[in-house]
Order: sequence, then C-alpha cells, then structure tokens
Amino acid sequence: METSAVAGDQDQQWLLNCLSATLDPNQEVRSSAEASLNQASLQPGFGAALSKEGEESFELPAVSSEEKEVIRKLLLSSLDDTHRKICTAISMAVASIAAYDWPEDWPDLLPFLLKLITDQSNMNGVHGGLRCLALLSADLDDATVPKLVPVLFPVLHTIVSFPESYDRYVRTKALSIVYSCTAMLGVMSGVSKTEMFALMMPMLKPWMNQFSIILEHPVQPEDPDDWGIKMEVLKCLNQFIQNFPSLAESEFLVVVRPLWQTFVSSLRVYTRSSIEGTEDPYAGRYDSDGAEKSLDSFVIQLFEFLLTIVGSAKLVKVIASNVRELVYHTIAFLQMTEQQIHIWSIDANQFLADEDESTYSCRVSGALLLEEVVSYCGREGIDAIIDAASKRFNESQQEKAAGSTVWWRMREATLFALAFLSEQLLEAEVSGLTSVRLGELLEQMITEDIGTGVHQYPFLYARIFASVARFSPVISDGVLEHFLSAAITTIAMDVPPPVKVGACRALSELLPKANKGNFQPQMMGLFSSLADLLHQARDETLHLVLETLQAAIKAGFLTASMEPMISPLILNIWALHVSDPFISIDAIEVLEVIKCSPGCIHQLASRILPYVGPILNNLQQQPDGLVAGSLDLLTMLLKSASTDVVKAAYDVCFDAVIRIILQSEDHSEMQNATECLATFISEGRQQMLVWGGDSGFTMRSLLDAASRLLNPDLESSGSLFVGSYILQLILHLPSQMAQHIRDLVAALVRRLQSAQIAGLRSSLLLIFARLVHMSAPNVEWFINMLMTIPSEGYGNSFVYVMSEWTKLQGEIQGAYPIKVTTTALALLLSTRHPELAKINVQGHLIKSDAGITTRAKAKLAPDQWTVLPLPAKILTLLADALIEIQEQVLGDDDEEDSDWEEVQEGDVESDKDLIYSTGAASLGRPTYEHLEAMAKVYNENQGDDYEDDILCVSDPLNEINLAKYLADFFMKFSQTDRQLFDTLCQSLTQAQQNAIRMVLNC
Repeated sequence: METSAVAGDQDQQWLLNCLSATLDPNQEVRSSAEASLNQASLQPGFGAALSKEGEESFELPAVSSEEKEVIRKLLLSSLDDTHRKICTAISMAVASIAAYDWPEDWPDLLPFLLKLITDQSNMNGVHGGLRCLALLSADLDDATVPKLVPVLFPVLHTIVSFPESYDRYVRTKALSIVYSCTAMLGVMSGVSKTEMFALMMPMLKPWMNQFSIILEHPVQPEDPDDWGIKMEVLKCLNQFIQNFPSLAESEFLVVVRPLWQTFVSSLRVYTRSSIEGTEDPYAGRYDSDGAEKSLDSFVIQLFEFLLTIVGSAKLVKVIASNVRELVYHTIAFLQMTEQQIHIWSIDANQFLADEDESTYSCRVSGALLLEEVVSYCGREGIDAIIDAASKRFNESQQEKAAGSTVWWRMREATLFALAFLSEQLLEAEVSGLTSVRLGELLEQMITEDIGTGVHQYPFLYARIFASVARFSPVISDGVLEHFLSAAITTIAMDVPPPVKVGACRALSELLPKANKGNFQPQMMGLFSSLADLLHQARDETLHLVLETLQAAIKAGFLTASMEPMISPLILNIWALHVSDPFISIDAIEVLEVIKCSPGCIHQLASRILPYVGPILNNLQQQPDGLVAGSLDLLTMLLKSASTDVVKAAYDVCFDAVIRIILQSEDHSEMQNATECLATFISEGRQQMLVWGGDSGFTMRSLLDAASRLLNPDLESSGSLFVGSYILQLILHLPSQMAQHIRDLVAALVRRLQSAQIAGLRSSLLLIFARLVHMSAPNVEWFINMLMTIPSEGYGNSFVYVMSEWTKLQGEIQGAYPIKVTTTALALLLSTRHPELAKINVQGHLIKSDAGITTRAKAKLAPDQWTVLPLPAKILTLLADALIEIQEQVLGDDDEEDSDWEEVQEGDVESDKDLIYSTGAASLGRPTYEHLEAMAKVYNENQGDDYEDDILCVSDPLNEINLAKYLADFFMKFSQTDRQLFDTLCQSLTQAQQNAIRMVLNC
C-alpha cells in the first residue's frame, strides 16, 4: 500500500510539472508538455487526477488594492473599443467587478459611464457605456435604483429623443436600461409605494411622449433594428402600466393611436414575411449582444403588451370601442406560417406537440389575447369574437371563389381561434350571453368544405375534425354522426398525418357519446386501423393513438372477440416503452379499460401473468425499469378484479412481491411493490391468508414487509406508500392485526420521527387517525396506550404525535384523508382526556412588520409561532375545516376580497358568549339539505391522490358527510360542556367563530 501511495504522489507531481510547463515561454517546452498531457488524457483516471490537482493546487489570486485600481481604469478606458464583441466582453468584466466593488470601492464608475454616454464625439464610447449600463442595470438592487434613476433617466431620454444623433442600436440599448430600472422600481413599489410614485411622476409624461413618437412610424419590413427599438418601447410601456397603473392611465391616451398604427402595420409585415414567406422574418437570428432580432419576437411582445392593457380594468375601457377591430385583426395573426406548414407537414409529432403544449408563438400569443378579451369584455367580447369569425369566414369564401390557393389559411385560423375559446363560448351559449346560435355558425363553417381535397388542404381538415370535437355539445346529432363516420373512414385512408391527428381527436370526443348500434359494425375496421397506426406512431402521435383507443374501448365498443387483436399489441408497446413514464402509463390505462370490458379480464390476465411472473421472480437479469413497471401492470390487473383472477395473480407473484419489499434497494421497485401488496390485501382480504396453505406464514410475510417499510433507517422514498399498505392491513385483517397494535404504533412513531417527505408523514398520520376511529368508543384507551410508548425528545408518544399532527393537519390532501383525520381530531377532543389540556402545541404564525422577508432576514429572524393548548388548537383546526368547506361551496376561493378574509387573523372577540350573540341569525340557518350540498361540493373539489381509489371504496368512513359531522360535533360539544366550549372559542379568530356560528344555527 505504501508503494502504491508513493507512485500516486509521483504521478500527481508529474501532472503538476506538465501543467506548469504548458505556461513556459519556450515553444518547444510548451509543445512537449501539451503532447504529454494529450497522451495522458487517454489513460484511465486522468480526469480524476486533474480534478484533484485543481482542488489541491488552486488558490484565489491575491490582488492588491493598487492593482485593482489599475485594472478598473484599464477596463473603463477600453469601453470605446471599435469591435462590438470586445466591447461586450469588457462590459461584462466591468459588470462582474462592479457586483463586488461598486459603489463603495468604485465610486467613480457611474459618473464615468454617464460622462461616456453623453460624449457625442466618441460614439464607440457611447456604445460601450450603454452596453455596460445595460448589464449593470439587470443586477441593481432596491437600494441603488432610487438613487440612480433621477440621474440616469434624463440622460437616457436625451439619447432616445435624438435619432439624428444616435443610431437605433444605441437608442434601443438606452431603452433596455429604462426597462430594467422600471422593473426593479415595480418590485419596490409594493414596499415604498409613495416614494416610488413621487420618483416616477415627473418622468412619466416625457417618456410616454417619446414612446408615442417611436410607435407612430409604421413597422418596416426586413428591418430588425426597427422591430428591436419598438419592442423595447413595448417592454417599457408594459412595466409602466403594470407597476404604476394610476400614473400611466392619465398618460396612456397619448400612445393609443400610435400603438394601433404599430399593430396594424405589423400585421401587414407579418403577413408578407412569416405567413406568405415572401420577405425575410429574420427567424432565429440574434444581434452581437445576443438579443433576438426576429419579427416573431417583436409580435409576441406586442401581444404581451395588449394582454396587459386588456387585463387592466381601467385601461380596457380605453380600447373598448375598438375591441371588434382588435379581434378582427388578431385572428389574421393566427394563420399558419410558411415555416410551420413546412415543419408540421414532415413531422406530425411536432405538429401535435405544438398543438397540445401551446408552444409559445405568435399564433398562441394572439389566441391568449382573444381569451383575455372574452374574460374582461364580457358580452361585448363574445360578440366581437363571433362577429370577427363570421367576417373572416366570409372573406375566405370570397378568396376561394376568386381562385386563391391560400384561402384555407384564414378559415383554419378562424376555426383555431374559436376552438381555443371553446370553453368560454360554450358557457356563453348556455348562459345566454350571446344571441348568436353558436352551433349553427360552426356547422356552416365545418360543412362548407366537405369534399374539398384532403391532400390539398390537410391542415384545414385536421382543424375541422378538432373543432367538431371541441364544439360537439352544440352541433346537431346528424352532423356529429357524419363527422364521426368520416373520422373512422379517415383513419384507414392514406392521408397526410395531420388529418389523422384531427380524426383521432374527433374519435376521442365523439365515440363515448355515439349510438353504439349505428357504429358497432365499423368497430372491427376501426380497431384494426388504430392497431396499424400504433406500429407507425412515436412520441406524441403514439400518445394520441393510445388515447383514442382508450376512448373507443371505454365507450363499450370492444368485444371479447376483438381483445386478441389489441391486448398483445398494447402489451408490446408497454414493454418497449416501460422506462418512459408517459407512454407506459398510457398503455396501462388502455389495458385497464380492456380489463373492464365484458368478457375480457380472464383473457388479459392469461397474457399478463405469464409475462410478469418470470420478471418478478428473477430480478437480477431485468433491464432498468422493467421490474417497477411490471409491478404497476400487476397492480392494475388486481384492482377491482374477481377473486379467481386475484388468486391466480397470488399464486404467480405474491411471494415475489414480498421478496422485493424485503430485499430491493431500488426505491421505485419498493414503492410499486408496496402499492401492489396493498392491492392484494384490498382485493384478497381474509381469503388471501389461506391461499398459500399456511395462513400463519402468509401473515408473518405481511408483517415482515411492514417491518421493513417502517424501519426508521430506511430512506423515506422507499417507505413512501407504507401508509396505504398499513391501512389495508388494519381495515381488512383487523383480528390478525389486533395483537400487534402496540408494536405497530411504536414502529409508526419511529418512522414518523425519521420521515423526510411530507407525503409520507401525512400518510402515517392518517394511520393514527384511523386507529383512533377503530378504538371508538374507547378512544381513551388509545390515548393511554400512546402515553405508555416512549418517544425521543418528548414525554411520550402521544405528546409527539399530537404536536406533529396539529402542525401538519393543514397539509393533508384528498377528501378521504381529510375526513378521517378531521373526524379523528373531533373524537380525541370529545374524550375530554385530562392529558389533552397538559399539552401545548404550535399555534399560528406571528406576522412580521419588517416588510419583505429576504433570505438574509429569514436567517437572522426565523418564523415565530404562538403556543396553544392542544384542545384549543384542535378546535381551530376543526373550525378551519368548516371554513374550507364553506368557501368551496360559496365559491370564495376565486374572490380576491372574500368575506372570510375581511377580519384580520389576530382579531379575536373577547366576549365568551360571542357564538351565541343575537347577530348570529343574520348569517342564515343552514338546513340539512344545505349541509348535504356542502358535502357534495367539498368531495368534488378535493382532488384525491393516487392512493384514494383503493382506500375510499373499502372504508365506510369515506361515506361521512364532513359538514354534517362537524355541525353535529359543535352542537353536541356546546350543549354538553358549555364552559369548556366557551373557553376554547376565545382562542378562535373572527372567521373561525363565524364558521361555527353558522352551523350552530341549524
């Protein structure tokens, strides 16, 4: 070992000598060293040795203050270099140094730069100074900007105002500095609003006038400098209006006419450059500073500013009279560009990805503007959309009649706009917000082109199919059946891929609503065509075809005789893409609907079990992801399966699943195996214990799995689904688990103390809550048992569990877990156990008056909390649960000024009889029907997570009407122990008291 160490030191010294030699002034020495290093780089361990040398040898250079001063002066004197790239590099160096030295150690930096940019005799210096200021302004803080703006903005305004003296590059760079500083002022305005407004007030009018002058000139074709300076103006305007709306509103009128001129003229340029492709749009090109100079980036910024205007309650009134023209012109921007047509024609996956993900583009930006118009302009916005769509449709008809070859573009854009807004338009139709019959308008548009060449206009056909899918609720049955039949036929035809994409969208939407008798004869052909598509599809298109298959099967069109045609193919796709979470999940979802189809589950099980069995029983030779994926597949098969299928799966896979939990170090495998084992118990229940012939051995296996998953030393990720598993054990094997409850609780406490993942902690608390329910009506026994179990750092486990439970209750998600934990807290409080009053837990956060909390402040002054007695804390949590239900029912979640938020958290009424005050009746008297309605809305609004589909079906607690349960609890508590109830209510906020008062008036 000593010899090896000596050799290693010699090699390291040789490497250091070679590295040093590469800096030798002698050319031969340098070349020899470089050749030696090049040869050494081919040997194993070179990278590690080089890294070690860097770590051991590198020292921060020690530069004296005098040298720093020389470096700073040299850099500043070079800012007027004639080469733009060198100037940019120097500016970056200055900005990097300034981040450490300015202003304390470099007070003359700003005066030098201000002098440099005002010296018209040295335009290179102006360029360099502005470039440097642009880099500096991006990193300014709230202490510097207020001092800098009054000095800098007048100079920048002078530069922007004199096009005869400064070129557009310089003026654009000056505007970019205005943008950066204004953005920082906007961030600060929330803290020191008065000061910032006072700072901006004298500057606003001259800047708005200058913006108006720049925008009034029409947008020029093939002129990226013109687009660039206008884009910076739009960015500055956006910041002015977002951050200082009351200031900008008074001056906004001066830019309205020039802004409209920019909008209209940009459409003309965009049409020729991007849509028709006859002029250069400078797509994907950048200037010497790295800023994009394309026409698309300018148009997107234009739409972003218009979005800000429409989204402002004050400014939208200014353009309200022109909203129809705005919408009319915007639809023209939505036409496909030549580049999009080219890319999407050769790559259906890209077409689908851009459609589904709304890839940021002029087309999507314009559609978002239309969406904002509908949201903020109400009926007038809806009418504007319908009116503009009708006009654009009529224009496309005229173009078609005149023999134009691109007539279809405007029609496709019109349908795209309507489909993008389908949700809002359908709501307007139902509510009577529009007098136009949307269905009739759509039918006219989509039936006009039936029979038009599908090969000639593939994107129009694709849009028509997609539009039928979006607007099916308002289209007549006859038209829907026609297009459904056309979509089925199209899937089998040799047509361009975009058309098949549209047909798949129509099938996914229309098949679930179709008359099975009318279309069943075509289903064998459809499934065969979709199967053929699966062989050709990849990525996005594969997802779409699988989604279409799932819709067709779920709609009830798959028969047992068709299963052999589909299942093997889907299983093969699953196996090929098992490491791709999106495709593999899609495939499993298709297999799941096949399983649920009449007469198919046994055939499907006969294909899955012989495949996954050998994989799970021979882990060492499997590719990455296949074991975890196979467990997912097996879990899908088990859910809601008949007993004979569950037993068949048990015979093949149960022992293997246990072994994976006990032996695997792969967290994905452990998680999926835990979920699979939970499903085995949920579906097999007591019968499962005897399937293996030795019920005692089976039970020990289950307990061994629980022991590993609850091991406090196991990483939290490996134990993530243990809550689901333990819950199934205590729900379905209660008699077997009864004798192990104390050991189970002790293990749960230890696992909770070491858990690092919030989801795991919540699931463990759910087990404690379920055990509380199982101990009823002797909940005191459960409390006493917890008190006898020690807990590190706490008096006993009951103190620890309740401190964690009350802290995390607000983070628990899903209707079922919330019901179980909330009602369990009520049961605990109902015991009036003397230990409850002895425990103090975390109350509410003490709000700071120090303004914005930075990371530095947070370190110096961490969050502080009040301390509450446990009974008072439980009552606040129950009241919070009631508030959440009431807010969801009343729709207050979307209101900025909710009635529940009007009272400050700290305002607590001192009168102990507040709950019974005479004003209580004014809040209304909710009836039993009202409580039922509250429960229904609450259940719908609580998005249950992945575990709940197993848990809630088999647990009667899921049937609890939480609103009624809490109302009954508060009523009973207030009647049986009025004194304690009044005392605890004094700890409640006004909103919490109001919520309780409402239910007490039933």
